[in-house]
Amino acid sequence: MLYLICGKIAAGKSTFAKKLSEQSKTVLISEDFWLASLYPSQIGSLEDYARCSGLLRTAMAPHIAGLLQAGVSVVLDFPSNTLATRAWARELIENAGVAHELHYLDVADAVCKARLHARNARGEHPFEATEAQFDLFSRYFVAPQQSEGFHVIRHQIAE
Repeated sequence: MLYLICGKIAAGKSTFAKKLSEQSKTVLISEDFWLASLYPSQIGSLEDYARCSGLLRTAMAPHIAGLLQAGVSVVLDFPSNTLATRAWARELIENAGVAHELHYLDVADAVCKARLHARNARGEHPFEATEAQFDLFSRYFVAPQQSEGFHVIRHQIAE
């Protein structure tokens, strides 16, 4: 089983991913962890993120497919927030021949921004996004569409 997560910055994707990964024979793969480890101080713009994320996805795809084909469930803590990122996930699903769930964390921007400020104040997250970065990344966010063919589970989160 491949678990995918969609939601804006500070919607709670990583927290949700950790909960999903507590199941038996399930591994969590976090994009933020890998990007911070492989590209420290190299992601300062949307373009930097897109470049580094693309490289990471290319490198990780065979590994993720191998885990899935070996019967290990994978929780991808990679934002499935655009048509392109979900197309990449669709390719993983088809190549590995596994079932999937796409969890859509539907959280209001004001709630995400409040969480973002709190998260930044704690200093526990690999990346500290600004409110301006939240707004920039949110412009590219596309909620999952029925036409994409994913099994979407929508979580409407009020606070």
